[in-house]
Amino acid sequence: MFIRRKLFAWLCALGAFVILGNPVFASDSPDGPGDSAAEATDEGGGEKAVDDKAEAAPPTVESNAAAIEAMKADDGLAMSGHNAWMLTCCALVLFMTAPGLAMFYGGLVRRKNVLGVIMQCLFLMCLMSVIWALWGYTLAFGGDSNQFIGNTEFIGMQNVQATWDPETEAYGFPMEGKIPRLTHMLFQGMFFIITPALICGAFAERMKFSAMVVFMILWGTLVYCPLCHWVWDGGILAYGEEGAIAGGALDFAGGTVVHISSGVSALICALLIGNRLGFGSDDMRPHNLTYTALGAAMLWVGWFGFNGGSGLASDGLAASAFAVTHFSAAAGGLAWAAIEWIKDGKPSVLGVASGIVAGLVCITPAAGFVQPLPAILMGALAGIACYYGVSVLKAKLGYDDSLDAFGVHGIGGTVGAVLTGVFATKAITNGEPLGLIDGAGPGLLIGQIVAVIVSAIFAAAATLILLKVIDATIGLRVSQEDEIQGIDFSQHGEEGYIFS
Repeated sequence: MFIRRKLFAWLCALGAFVILGNPVFASDSPDGPGDSAAEATDEGGGEKAVDDKAEAAPPTVESNAAAIEAMKADDGLAMSGHNAWMLTCCALVLFMTAPGLAMFYGGLVRRKNVLGVIMQCLFLMCLMSVIWALWGYTLAFGGDSNQFIGNTEFIGMQNVQATWDPETEAYGFPMEGKIPRLTHMLFQGMFFIITPALICGAFAERMKFSAMVVFMILWGTLVYCPLCHWVWDGGILAYGEEGAIAGGALDFAGGTVVHISSGVSALICALLIGNRLGFGSDDMRPHNLTYTALGAAMLWVGWFGFNGGSGLASDGLAASAFAVTHFSAAAGGLAWAAIEWIKDGKPSVLGVASGIVAGLVCITPAAGFVQPLPAILMGALAGIACYYGVSVLKAKLGYDDSLDAFGVHGIGGTVGAVLTGVFATKAITNGEPLGLIDGAGPGLLIGQIVAVIVSAIFAAAATLILLKVIDATIGLRVSQEDEIQGIDFSQHGEEGYIFS
């Protein structure tokens, strides 16, 4: 046992030495933007097809016209490629909610509640999709003239869906950058689906289904949409925007919008609804870790769309986000397993699965701004921090965050948002120095910390008010009898497992 722990300690030390000593951490690498190598790349990150040693042919009217036509064809092909990638990412992110999160959460609850958790994920896929189409998208992305909430520009899919011009007898699609706005709406809508589903992990096994439905309608409209607008549509937390608090923050794919908002809201839910009956005394071990392990693997796959698509294009940035997502997840799983192996003598499947998700959560806000090796360090730190939150902090404070929504998403999202201010680099953004690694000073780091605080306070306060109102009207919690019987039968009249 001593030799095994000592071996792990040496391996961890070696890994830290390799990461911290690697020149990739330095933003002023010979191949970084701003050097001669960067001048041979286009805006999309791809290499230009230019031979500097070849002499250019004298321009003629014919050659210019041919070049213009070729450029149009290339642009059309590129736009088709971007759209194809983004539609693939839409499917991947939807895949994260079900079957990914549904199986991950479903395996963690007791047998009598497995259908209740799966039902929450499936139902929210339906409910939040309709809300997003009717009014959610416009509140989140409807114009940047108001820094607090979007306008009604896109309400009911106006200026989003295809249009028909009777004069030209042709249809057209409004564009959002390089992709149809319809694709952008769908991609962002998948985030709107999974974020409230994450919160369900905190009140699993004890919240009324009707109360959950009302809460999610209100939470999505009054918490997610404004926060999304603040961060991604020129609002009060948008980086570099005039009037942004502390200069705003970088959030590539949802550290504040998705994980901190859902994690903090989950904690408020757990505190206000109260602990499950028998918490701390009854056997509440996961009923099917096979589901959970498979669900974690599905989340890992789906997360490539979550982060890789957030640049809204199929280019070098997408490749970088894809890579850092993968390495952070791997490091998170290794770090959690290493702690368990050293502390308990055995690494657990649940620990590796939880560490993988912690690494994915942590890299989300930084995915478009950091290099792969810093991502490994970020994932490892997230695995350590989230292990502490789940295994130590929750036990000390005594709250019943059933499936550790706050312990993984709240804490992991916070670690990732703060470390973005450390490791964000111009080598990815091709702009001005950003994080501490670029020697840019603490400006961005301060902005990241402020954004975390603002997001957490807003989500906590709004969630508390919403829950109080719902509890005073229809009630939040199932009866003691229904909780003992199980959510599956008491709320849905079904059983997950029937043994004859």
